[in-house]
Parts: sequence; C-alpha cells; structure tokens
Amino acid sequence: MYSKVCKMTIEEQVIEYAKQGKFLTHKCTDCGFLHLSTAYYCRKCGSKGFEDVILDGVGSIATYTIITVAPAGFEKYTPYAFVVLQVDNTDLRISGFMADVATPADLPVGTRAKIAGFDERGILIEKQ
Repeated sequence: MYSKVCKMTIEEQVIEYAKQGKFLTHKCTDCGFLHLSTAYYCRKCGSKGFEDVILDGVGSIATYTIITVAPAGFEKYTPYAFVVLQVDNTDLRISGFMADVATPADLPVGTRAKIAGFDERGILIEKQ
C-alpha cells in the first residue's frame, strides 16, 4: 500500500485514507504543528518542511447543518447533515456527509463520530 499511496496526488491520498477511516495530515518538520494535507507553509513557524501523518478519523461533532432540500444529484440522500468533525487530540476539523439526520435531536453537538469512507458525496462520517 505504501508505494501505491506515494505515487498518488494529495487529493487521491486523502480519498484513499478516508476510505480506510483515516485522515491524512501534514506535520511541520520544524515545530511539529499539524495541518490539513493541502498546506504549503507552516501556519505556526513559516517552514516549508512537512511529513505525512495519518490519523484515525475519530472525534466529535463540532457543528452541522441539516439538509432537507438537497442540491441536484443528492435528493435520494435527504435528510442528511453536512458535519464538521473535531479530530481527537488535534486542532484540526474536517467536514463531511452524515446520513439519516433529520432533526437536531438526531445529532447533538459533541456526538462521537468517525470517518466511515468516501464516495460521490465526499467524506462519509458516521456516529461511533
């Protein structure tokens, strides 16, 4: 798997790891600050040096929006939530799709969740 992932673009790597329930980040080699995988300069120290770090895609729901009137192509998924997942033990947040959320009672802020895959909807997140 390692050699296959190394030959992929960053976007392809993000997708491949999401399919495995993982989250690709970049760690600054100078100060250790974690960034989303699209960073070119360290937000903390300005360095250009990064190494890949793969995290478990586990955390808690920070916020979300419930979609009941979907855009074209997503009608079959309604209702659903577009969620922001606060990744455990980091300052990073990622967004994704969570199925079967119709009311706020279905998804209290702080609910434990994880990356469950990737498809045409994007990153899939599910309750733990």
